[in-house]
Amino acid sequence: MTLLAIETSCDETSVAVVREGTVLSSVVASQIELHAEYGGVVPELAAREHLRNFMPVARTALENAGVQSGVLEAIAATQGPGLPNALMVGLKAAQAMAFALRKPFVGVNHHEAHLYSPWIVGNPPMADFASFQPNVSLIVSGGHTMLVHVESELKHRVLGSTIDDAAGECFDKAAKLIGLPYPGGPEIDQLAGQGNPKAYDFPRPMLRDANDDFSFSGLKTSVRYFIRDNPDVVENLQKLRDLCASVQAAIVEVLVTKTIRAANRLGVNCVTASGGVTCNSALRKALTEACQRKNLTLRLAEKSLCTDNAAMIGILAERKLLHEMATTPLDAEIMPGWALA
Repeated sequence: MTLLAIETSCDETSVAVVREGTVLSSVVASQIELHAEYGGVVPELAAREHLRNFMPVARTALENAGVQSGVLEAIAATQGPGLPNALMVGLKAAQAMAFALRKPFVGVNHHEAHLYSPWIVGNPPMADFASFQPNVSLIVSGGHTMLVHVESELKHRVLGSTIDDAAGECFDKAAKLIGLPYPGGPEIDQLAGQGNPKAYDFPRPMLRDANDDFSFSGLKTSVRYFIRDNPDVVENLQKLRDLCASVQAAIVEVLVTKTIRAANRLGVNCVTASGGVTCNSALRKALTEACQRKNLTLRLAEKSLCTDNAAMIGILAERKLLHEMATTPLDAEIMPGWALA
């Protein structure tokens, strides 16, 4: 099976070509520079940029894969969740291609696709996925933070999610308060590498709660008041590094502690992590060390597959087709609030 997948849920236009579990090509056009001026993603600008980028990105993906559109056997796209106008561009483009080529179309849940991104490695990819079921998966990004129990392939259950701000949003907003450029998460990560994570004590929201939910709005507020009361910190480079390290440590401790706790409670032997925040070096290190202590297998998505990408959309769509799951109608609408069950 040769499948083309499209991802436009936020501010990255991506097209990938997948064949039998192998990603033949994956092209991503980022909009970071466009939105940096505004300190965050502007939905209308994102949609316009998707319209501008889609055709060049699609052509490049097909050329890189050495595939002609006529040999495609299915088309997939992110159907939700995401920014409505941005989702619309990719979904309608995919449906138009499926209609023109008379091929099946698969609408994919963006979060569900993240569950499979840590397994898009090896030769062939996905080969050892069955050996590590069930597992507990952490999906952590700018818009979402959740823990999912993957019981078996295509069967999963959400254990908990954020009740307010996502971890990535907390990173970016804390960075903005500190005065760092957008996107702030990578800026905090870089500065934190030379800072003392114990220099300042920030709250770990819901760390001791028995449930699997997350909350980061209180931490963000704590950073705001700290900077208000200690303005000199952001004017001294080493103190700034210490501040970034301390904020990062608070976020990472909550994510890692709750993930490992859920894995132990459910008795699984494998933990996975995906989503944009999984690029964070401190999170990757802390998860690795925690899993080693608990004798758990850890699968982290490759950094290129942590952020929004069409490769994971294509891999999941292919798995659904191989399991003979129902395809998506060509007149299906976007589902911007499509919650993972």
